[in-house]
Amino acid sequence: MAASIHRNADDITVQQLALPMTAVEDLDERQDASASSHERVGFELGWDYAHHGQTPPVEQLFRQSPLQQGWQLGRSTFGARTLKSQRHTQLWLSLRLHAWQRGRSFETLLVTPNYLQQLDTTHCPVSRLPFSDEADHPQRRSIDRVRDDAGYAAGNLALISHAANVAKLDRGWQPCWAMAQSLRQGPMTMAGGLNADAWERMAVLASFVTPMPHELAAQLPMLVLPPNRLRLFNPVQALQALVTRQLATPGWSQRLTRLEALMDTPLRADFSKFVLALVPRVLRCQSLTDPMEIRWALEDAWRDPLLQKRWTHFAQQLTPEQAEQLVQRAARKQLSNVRVQSHLAATEGWALERQGYRTAD
Repeated sequence: MAASIHRNADDITVQQLALPMTAVEDLDERQDASASSHERVGFELGWDYAHHGQTPPVEQLFRQSPLQQGWQLGRSTFGARTLKSQRHTQLWLSLRLHAWQRGRSFETLLVTPNYLQQLDTTHCPVSRLPFSDEADHPQRRSIDRVRDDAGYAAGNLALISHAANVAKLDRGWQPCWAMAQSLRQGPMTMAGGLNADAWERMAVLASFVTPMPHELAAQLPMLVLPPNRLRLFNPVQALQALVTRQLATPGWSQRLTRLEALMDTPLRADFSKFVLALVPRVLRCQSLTDPMEIRWALEDAWRDPLLQKRWTHFAQQLTPEQAEQLVQRAARKQLSNVRVQSHLAATEGWALERQGYRTAD
């Protein structure tokens, strides 16, 4: 089971952007049938640059470049009849260019400008610093492939700062967690510009897209809430996120009571003990009005040892199947202000069989 958490209309206003289109004539017919995968992808990227009225970086505009060839043909085809280009369209093109230059797989069916807009937020979830619009600022926005052995695909992308992305490199959740514990022991307190708290948030973020034993996933504190559209591979973490998000909006007490009623009777007492440990630590959220401050208060509540102990005791009594069923039933009964979708083919388009790289043919 993999679930992705989507903000609803109350959390984010999604501006509809033009999706990538091809000309009336089939683009494939305009390419050399013997072209390699690298050449085909580059040609299509140049074509889309032209279709959106954008100019590729000058270093790509040499005669032998398939990107330049696609761009030139696109310009002659579309002329002034280009699609409206906005910030997320430009991000989409530059991200595809970055993936193409590195040979990385990029899934274009679902990862569109509109999709990237839904990832947008105001602060880095790892460092908690506000994003900067300055081109070379370390806190500028950066799309991270959360799971490094996968490509640029829906469910594997999160918006973090450039500095956090550089610090993470290809680390998975365990190396990130180990880094945090090393910093706590000293004498160093920072690594890659991040402190121990930030490295722990990085680790939990990476854990969401990492399948792991249920018993282990149940022990991880939710030190960062899942960003929008990220897929959660461990059902117990999806349940953990759903429960935590309850306290962000009024009516949480009634919703948690209804959620408890969905559980088997033997589990209810332990869930109630967990809630009793959670509520006092997030009651101050009720006086907060800034969405980010509320989010951080909910995340920081998970640093309490008693809270984590009670959650682990409750969660380890569930099977992965029971946790999944609870998430699905709660979503159907609208017990959360987020929408949870199950994915039968959770890693389709992720190119895991090629470690996230594009085919070499």
